[in-house]
Amino acid sequence: MDLRQLRYFLVVAAERNFSRAAERLNMAQPPLSRQIQQLEREVGARLFDRDSRPMALTDTGRLFYEHAVQVTRRMDEMKSAMHAFVTSNRPRFVLGFVPSVLYSRLPDIIRGFRRAAPDVDLRLAEMMSIEQIAALKEGRIDVGFGRVRFDDPAIEREVLREERLVAALPIGHRLLAGERPVDLADLAEEAVIVYPRDPRPSFADQVLSLLRDHGVTPAAVHEVKELQTALGLVAAEDGICIVPASVNLMGRRDIVFRELAQHAVSPIIVSHRKRDESPHLAIMIEVITKLYDQWGLPLPTAMGRRVAGLGK
Repeated sequence: MDLRQLRYFLVVAAERNFSRAAERLNMAQPPLSRQIQQLEREVGARLFDRDSRPMALTDTGRLFYEHAVQVTRRMDEMKSAMHAFVTSNRPRFVLGFVPSVLYSRLPDIIRGFRRAAPDVDLRLAEMMSIEQIAALKEGRIDVGFGRVRFDDPAIEREVLREERLVAALPIGHRLLAGERPVDLADLAEEAVIVYPRDPRPSFADQVLSLLRDHGVTPAAVHEVKELQTALGLVAAEDGICIVPASVNLMGRRDIVFRELAQHAVSPIIVSHRKRDESPHLAIMIEVITKLYDQWGLPLPTAMGRRVAGLGK
């Protein structure tokens, strides 16, 4: 299979009709059908239920769809990144991040870096914590902001702070009666939504470990790809979700965020390559140091030592 076939498949899946998909692709229907049939032969299963009206994806097709979206998105990102790299004369610094840290202090850090280094082409790359480790070692990113602790001899990491976790519940949920915090024990009667589904380990495993540590087995666990999907399912009364407290800044009106009765936190971790003497990384650390001083937050010990060393 090739990228062109994947794009054909995605258009057919979106249109749910071969004729409309062919028109959208500006091609005749028979060759489009042949391309999809070739894909199905290679996969070894039908991707579409052609007898349903409108046409629908099979179970195999839905799984294939998820992977096809990821592959084509990554290819588009690569093309965009390479074009920007080739056409830009500015030095480049790439920051990887998990989506939930955007609701915390990361935007302030990004703005601070851009003001401190206006000549640097700062790029942002959304990726899970485990993906950041490989991306750092391969040089695809220069610094990562994640939530999962990983030990790797090539990577240096520091916990910037521990963020409090809260429960996200749909409006009118029984656990919102009164103003008391949500006890984790009450979740034994609930469906719990965790994210991301992959790659693992991830924040999903932090939440599942938290529940296990308190002897809680939810009535059901739904694993979804991302935070926004999880919150959408909460609003639809499909379950409850445990999220970092800063997610409340999204200002959703169809969800209520309530404190937990138990102490529960998730780390915000900054990672970079060991012995990285890049001046741009030094600027990033200096920006974090100044902002943490403004916010009245303690700076991680190792980062403080590094900053002291840079000042010598």
